[in-house]
Amino acid sequence: MTGDPGEGPVAELAGVTKAYPGGVEALRGVDLRVDAGEAVAIVGPSGSGKSTLLHLLGTLDRPSSGTVRVAGHDIAHLPDRRLAALRASTIGFVFQHFHLIPGLSALENVADGLLYARIPMSERRGRAAHALERVGLAHRLHHRPHELSGGEQQRVAVARAIIGEPVLLLADEPTGNLDSASGAEVLRVLFAVAATLVIITHDADLAAALPRRVRMRDGLIVEETAHEPA
Repeated sequence: MTGDPGEGPVAELAGVTKAYPGGVEALRGVDLRVDAGEAVAIVGPSGSGKSTLLHLLGTLDRPSSGTVRVAGHDIAHLPDRRLAALRASTIGFVFQHFHLIPGLSALENVADGLLYARIPMSERRGRAAHALERVGLAHRLHHRPHELSGGEQQRVAVARAIIGEPVLLLADEPTGNLDSASGAEVLRVLFAVAATLVIITHDADLAAALPRRVRMRDGLIVEETAHEPA
């Protein structure tokens, strides 16, 4: 992992609730602090609130009550335009499904991570090549998704997520579609390139590989453990 754990919180939730129409309470008073340089696994059964927590950390949603701060900003008080700018400059996302554009090369898919950053195409392509080199795919720049293995496609997705050098990388079941060997390689890459990493997962082995684990159930954090990675 890169980053200095002494730099303070990258994200902080205090007394956070999230309710949806119909009386569904996805989060029921969550307190969580993620410091710079940490690697955290969020675990729990389906319906425990993991995905809602990820959406709040990623500024994709706002809390019903309580405070969510990302990079020092209270997301509830930011207008949509500033919230989008914060997300673009601060957060990278990796999902279970790779979401690559079939007709584009790896280089072009990664360069699209800066599509709205008003950066010239030549610079975007240069930064994309560097990001692909960081995830071990310098030899696959011009391959399209169907020419890549599942693990390679996910590493392209990781490269796209880090091209903007985010301070927080959020991964939702990033190894869920991969065999164990490919999943282990993707996890190794995530550790190598993320300044601060939060992974949502059902995978006990993946969670055990991270030094901090947060367990959720019924919209609450019910356990936190810190341990030496397995």
